[in-house]
Amino acid sequence: MSSLEGRVAVITGAGNGIGREHALLFAHEGAKVVVNDLGGNPDGTGADASPAQKVVDEIVAAGGDAVANHDDVADFAGAGNLIAQAVDTYGQLDVLVNNAGILRDAFLHNMTIDEFDLVLRVHLRGHFSTLRHATDHWRARSKAGEEVNGSVINTASASGTFMPNPGQGNYGAAKAAIAALTLVAAAELPRIGARANAIAPIARTRLTENVPGFVGEMMKKPEDPNKFDAFNPSHVSPLVAYLATADCPINGKLFSVQGGAINEVTNWTVADGITTDGDWTVELLAEQLGSLAGV
Repeated sequence: MSSLEGRVAVITGAGNGIGREHALLFAHEGAKVVVNDLGGNPDGTGADASPAQKVVDEIVAAGGDAVANHDDVADFAGAGNLIAQAVDTYGQLDVLVNNAGILRDAFLHNMTIDEFDLVLRVHLRGHFSTLRHATDHWRARSKAGEEVNGSVINTASASGTFMPNPGQGNYGAAKAAIAALTLVAAAELPRIGARANAIAPIARTRLTENVPGFVGEMMKKPEDPNKFDAFNPSHVSPLVAYLATADCPINGKLFSVQGGAINEVTNWTVADGITTDGDWTVELLAEQLGSLAGV
């Protein structure tokens, strides 16, 4: 039996890039896939049903089982429709892969409040909305005495964790919040038979084509077709597929994945500190924190 045989998976933002690779691999491994994509542009404008449908057609042509969904996952009702479609079509939901996202890059002095809000809406609210409806589904099944084996894989980013990128204050903030949301979910979901992990992929997609600075430069496709393409999005999907398997024991982890390298990300750990037996003063803090920071 294949590692994902018979499991029902919702994958958001699956019409292009990393999400498309997820959907194709999941179907190849035997999963039944709901391919969600609003079909908008990288900046969040527009809508087009064809990207999701093309992925579904490709899966079906290869002998797999998939259906398309075009709901806006950042709309709470739309996210509910997406989860309901999976349950109505296939009887249940086993895996939720949150991948949908947009970019509105700008340096802080140029970023508008609308650019900030829109990116957080699609990424963070989009992750929460699908997660909330998936949790309701698994909780109802668990309360009914059914054995649940659910898995959530969220998509954070190096930009929001270990490699902050100038010009992405909105995106980085959203992705850092998604990492925190994943940890909270990982603490809550096991009681209803589910778990949550996140990835921070470094890969070439529509969203990275115009990323400012060295990040965008290093992700360009190699000119030599025989050279290993470390930023091909297909390298990301095997980890996501493994985290989605029924037998995977991993919960509450964030993994950086790029090319042939996978690393656990452990930012925001408590490191060296300072203490006082009395009241803090500005002078004491300047002395002790300056020493701690090496200045």
